[in-house]
Amino acid sequence: MPDGNHRIVALIPARAGSKRVPDKNIRLLAGHPLLAYTIVAARQSGIFSDVIVSTDSAHYAEIAHHYGAEVPFLRPTVFAGDVSPDIEWLIHAINALRDAGREYDCFSILRPTSPFRLPETIQRAWQAFLAGEEIDSLRAVEKCRQHPGKMWVVRGKHMSPLMPLSPAGQPWHSRQYQSLPEVYVQNASLEIAWTRVLFENNTIAGDVLLPFLTEGYEGFDINSEYDWDHARNLVASRPSRLPTITQFPYLLTEASQNAENQAHP
Repeated sequence: MPDGNHRIVALIPARAGSKRVPDKNIRLLAGHPLLAYTIVAARQSGIFSDVIVSTDSAHYAEIAHHYGAEVPFLRPTVFAGDVSPDIEWLIHAINALRDAGREYDCFSILRPTSPFRLPETIQRAWQAFLAGEEIDSLRAVEKCRQHPGKMWVVRGKHMSPLMPLSPAGQPWHSRQYQSLPEVYVQNASLEIAWTRVLFENNTIAGDVLLPFLTEGYEGFDINSEYDWDHARNLVASRPSRLPTITQFPYLLTEASQNAENQAHP
C-alpha cells in the first residue's frame, strides 16, 4: 500500500525517439517490452499512489496501459528531443497532474532502461529516503569501475588529467588504484525527490542529495546494442533478476516482431 503520510508518484519517461537503440523502450526482453519491467516493479513495490508513463507516442501509451500504468497525457514533442533536459518533461508532467487535481508530495523517476531494478529495490530506496534528514532527494549510485583519477581530457595533440593533483601533491593518474579515493557514479535505476525542489530550485534533485547504493545488477542500464546482448545473457543465466510479470505479453505488430527477430536472431 502507498505510504499513508505522503503521496508519491512514479514517473516513467519513455520517449519514442531513441537513435542509438531505436525503440529501445519497447524492444522485447524475455518476451515483454522493456518498458513493462519498470511499470511492474513500480506497481509491485506498493509505495506509489499512481504510476504514470510520460511518452510522446500513442503506441507506447497503449503498451503502458496494457501493463497497468496510466498515461493521462502525451508528452509534447518539444520536451521529447535527444537533448531535452529532464526538468522540462518533469515540470510538464507535475503541472498537468496538478491541473487535473492530483497533487503529490514526492516523485520518483524510474527509467525503463533499468529492467533489473526489482520492487524490493524501490522499497529499500523509499525507506532510505524517508529516513534521510533534511534532504532534497535520493539518487541511485554505484562505485566507479573506471576511476576518474585515471581519466584524461584531450585537446589537440596534448592531454591533461581530468582530476587535479591529489592532496599529497602527486597526480592521481600515477597512484595505485588501491590508494585512490572511492568515487561513485550515478546510474539510471531510480531517483526520488520532494516535489517542491522542482519549483524552489528549478532542478530535479535540489542541493542536498542522499546516495542510494544499488546492489548487483539493480543499476544496469541498457543504452547500446552491447548492453542489449549483455542483458539477454543475464536473463538467460539469472532469470529471477527480472521483475515477475503476470500479464499476458503485449502483442507487438508483425512488423515490430520481425524487426526484433532480425536485430536479435
